[in-house]
Amino acid sequence: MNMQEAAERADTLLIDTINSIKPPVMWAYGISTDGGCEVSRRISVTTVISPERRGSFLGVVERQWETSGFTHRGTNKSEKTPATYFLTPDGFQIRVLFGYQGQAHFEVATPCVEKSDVEPPKQVPGGPTYDGKKAPLPSEKSDFWSAGTPASGASPSS
Repeated sequence: MNMQEAAERADTLLIDTINSIKPPVMWAYGISTDGGCEVSRRISVTTVISPERRGSFLGVVERQWETSGFTHRGTNKSEKTPATYFLTPDGFQIRVLFGYQGQAHFEVATPCVEKSDVEPPKQVPGGPTYDGKKAPLPSEKSDFWSAGTPASGASPSS
């Protein structure tokens, strides 16, 4: 596998994760980086996820990754910047963490692979284009994810 192929695999992992979140969230590409023999791809959620719903959001993501056969590597239980870290069977590191203004950031770091040129992420149908800039802060409201009360049970399916 070369760096371009690894980048495409990382993009697939990110898009599959974002598409598994119900109800859906809005997102933007983060800055992609490559160097040496590895690539990092990023997506940032632009839907406001309230502090009361962040645990539910992490739970939805963790269940998706566990169902996909990923190995849980660690958790940051910080109230302000919670995060969870997983490893795919093929050695890709994937994580989600909450940062400034409670924004959820996903990142996939590839294993070291054969050096090659790396293209920016391709646009997915209905998704944003990659512009090489930092993702905007969350501003999109969601009846579910932005609610100021804890979720009672599983997230709705739509």
